[in-house]
Amino acid sequence: MRNTPGARNAITDVSGVLVGHWQHLDDDVTLGTGAATGCTVVRVPGGATAAVDVRGGGPGTRETDLLDPANTVRQLHAVLLTGGSAYGLAAADGVMRWSEEHGEGIPMDPADPGRVVPIVPAAVIFDLPVGAWDIRPDADAGFRATEAASAEFARGTAGAGVGARAGALKGGIGSASVVLGEGPGEGITVGAVIVANPVGSVVDPRTGLPWGAGTDGPEFFGVRAGTPEQIAALADLPVKGTVLNTTIGVVATDAALDPAGCRRLAATAHDGLARAIRPVHSPLDGDTLFALATGAIEVAPVPMPPAFPADLLLLDQLCTAAAVVVERAVVDAVLSATSIAGIPAYRDLFPG
Repeated sequence: MRNTPGARNAITDVSGVLVGHWQHLDDDVTLGTGAATGCTVVRVPGGATAAVDVRGGGPGTRETDLLDPANTVRQLHAVLLTGGSAYGLAAADGVMRWSEEHGEGIPMDPADPGRVVPIVPAAVIFDLPVGAWDIRPDADAGFRATEAASAEFARGTAGAGVGARAGALKGGIGSASVVLGEGPGEGITVGAVIVANPVGSVVDPRTGLPWGAGTDGPEFFGVRAGTPEQIAALADLPVKGTVLNTTIGVVATDAALDPAGCRRLAATAHDGLARAIRPVHSPLDGDTLFALATGAIEVAPVPMPPAFPADLLLLDQLCTAAAVVVERAVVDAVLSATSIAGIPAYRDLFPG
């Protein structure tokens, strides 16, 4: 696997993946007042094979049972990542409405191509205490986020990351991608988009470096250890005041995988969360990761000994990459976030 990220270092480097945001953020937002929420849609025109892995103890989800490899539906058409806790799941109705209007969904009537049922799984974060409790994403928000989907999208305090908090710091939305190097999957891209809103810490209190910078090294992200004064300021921050949290996201590849392969991809991607967040998968989080395979890239067969089937080695490459891009995406979310409602951003404590 090359260390050089894809062209955008984003999930949209994966062929067939688009991302769109909707957000409502008031300039004068303070804790508990003003709007501070949003949603993000990962759209895959034409559909993609998919699976999901839910690890947290308090998830808020929609259509995740549908993605069990043992079940009938083999593809989805979009994934909703949203703020607003369980209320925010209503935004999926808007994603479905947009998809139906554009003919995206499972065909239900050969005589009428307009009769489709879009498959739109969703997961939520708990961001209600950051802004006004009664302002959260709805169906119109989901529609507008889907309509905005493109290859370029904002990171940090944007979309579903607007009201996110990462431990004591401002959380947000981040993304990353890698291209597989030598091996069965050479040339395949793996990417992730993550909404970081954990109860756990994303920063090593001894150095001030993001936990997720450990694999690639601080220089990869352009960060350095904090001064004693900066580390002391970090230690003085109050702990996160809510017991409801959650980190959610999507991992995608342009390789062709079946639902079982996607399920393994989603499962291994959680290793990236474990590297970047401590603790993770707690009873107070609803950590959920979706995995998509667009199948846009044809992989040439590689002769392998019978004991090592090429498809298993390819899956191993993809899973290794999935953990890396999730880890990097969490760091990207934290480094890109900007302070709102008095919640300090990493860049405020560690400028430059």
